[in-house]
Amino acid sequence: MDLAKDSPVETCPFCAIAAGKAPVSLVYEDNAVMALIPLHPVYPGACLVIPKAHIDHFTDVPDPLAAQIMVVAQQVGRKIMQVYQPLRVGYLVHGFSVAHAHLHVVPQHDPLDIMHKHYAYCADGEVQFGPKDLPERDRQDLDQMAAALRLPPATLPAKPAI
Repeated sequence: MDLAKDSPVETCPFCAIAAGKAPVSLVYEDNAVMALIPLHPVYPGACLVIPKAHIDHFTDVPDPLAAQIMVVAQQVGRKIMQVYQPLRVGYLVHGFSVAHAHLHVVPQHDPLDIMHKHYAYCADGEVQFGPKDLPERDRQDLDQMAAALRLPPATLPAKPAI
């Protein structure tokens, strides 16, 4: 793959990094994937895992490449646990800051380190987080959502040996 020809190196910061045209604090690199420290890590050790090829939406990442990204994230996450000793390591696909697929690997020192805005509410003058203002769906609604998204078993790879 010719990164200079196949990606918007001039406009995408991750493509520029992958093409060697921008500075990077590199954690890992292979022929298809890079793990790097972002310019604004939420905590020491926070990383991004990116495909070298320019792919805007994470859902457009081919399954084998998505699996490779996750395996790299798992290995980086284990190293984060060893070096920085957070309570947990979380994984997050956000997709709005840079239009290039990337997986955040986040050391979590608090249960609220990765949280959804819909869980935020104000109580006693302080911002709190929890499902307080979210309606609880009845089982029928939940089952309908599951049915709408259900994948036939043949579309998934064989279960890995544990």
